[in-house]
Amino acid sequence: MFRSGRHSCLTRSTIRFITSCNRRTSSFAIANAPRPSNSRIQSSSRSSGLELTVHNPWNHSLQRFASTVKPVDEVDQKAEEKIANKVIQPHPEEVTVDSTVHQVFHEKGTPDEEEDVEMLAGVWSDIRVIKETFAFREVPREAYIIGMAGVLPYLGTSLSTVYLAWDINHAETTGSGFLVSGNTAELLLHIVEPLQIGYGAVIISFLGAIHWGLEWAKYGGVKGYGRYAYGVIAPAVAWPTLLFSIEYALITQFLTFTFLYYADAQAVVRGWAPHWYSTYRFVLTFVVGTSIVISLIGRGQIADKIGKLPGPADRMKAIRESQQESLEYEEREKRARRVAEEEEEMMSDEADE
Repeated sequence: MFRSGRHSCLTRSTIRFITSCNRRTSSFAIANAPRPSNSRIQSSSRSSGLELTVHNPWNHSLQRFASTVKPVDEVDQKAEEKIANKVIQPHPEEVTVDSTVHQVFHEKGTPDEEEDVEMLAGVWSDIRVIKETFAFREVPREAYIIGMAGVLPYLGTSLSTVYLAWDINHAETTGSGFLVSGNTAELLLHIVEPLQIGYGAVIISFLGAIHWGLEWAKYGGVKGYGRYAYGVIAPAVAWPTLLFSIEYALITQFLTFTFLYYADAQAVVRGWAPHWYSTYRFVLTFVVGTSIVISLIGRGQIADKIGKLPGPADRMKAIRESQQESLEYEEREKRARRVAEEEEEMMSDEADE
């Protein structure tokens, strides 16, 4: 164990090494220096009584430093006592059969090789997530059954749109439809599409009304106008779509369904709705959104092959035109009667004359 002192740049061994080298150098210089005669040495020693020494400032400086500097390997008693009094805490849960085994064919401390991951592991994981989502374990059984049954008509109209569009294309290609004729398929398509738009408006209005029920039940407390607004905005956006063309109506309802799902998810986060309601709404919105996309795809395949179905706006325009035509016809009839009456009066006057 290494222990550090105040000065860590020089160690005792370094100082001893330098001192020994200086001593060897001094002895070598003394040995090679020219020696005076014995008579002179004896006379000087007798006169002074001192030994001959070589003056080396570097050697004396190192010796003075070694005698004054605190040793670098001095033991820190306080730190040693602190470590000695420290209680080692056992952690048996960290000990395994491999924690104290040194690998023979691998370096110590290197991570183990990753096991081969199954290529379809991610796909199976996603499938399990989807199955758990559609399981509805926390959703009440009654809400689950009625909710799934409620989206079946919407899905049915979408599948009918796709089939009728395919039948119209088949009739145009081969000259005859698969089950019905091309004209019949077009007529049925004009019936199915308004049904889908109207049923979508009903569902959107119902989703908004749910928040009114939660407010009356005081679920999560009384929220006031903030929660009532959901029930007002939903039908205000849904029912005007009946006046749009089929494509614009479907796109508007798709955006409305998506917005309402986001609003319901936020209501769950705020505690305004049950915790399972967001999952329940996600599945139903997913089915409805898929149905809308299917309808738009089917409609796009025959957009230039069928006539445009007159909507409410077209019907109102037709009514105004018919009213104008009827007024013009009445005006012409009145003028014709006046002309006839004037002619009769003229003829009667001529007869009197």
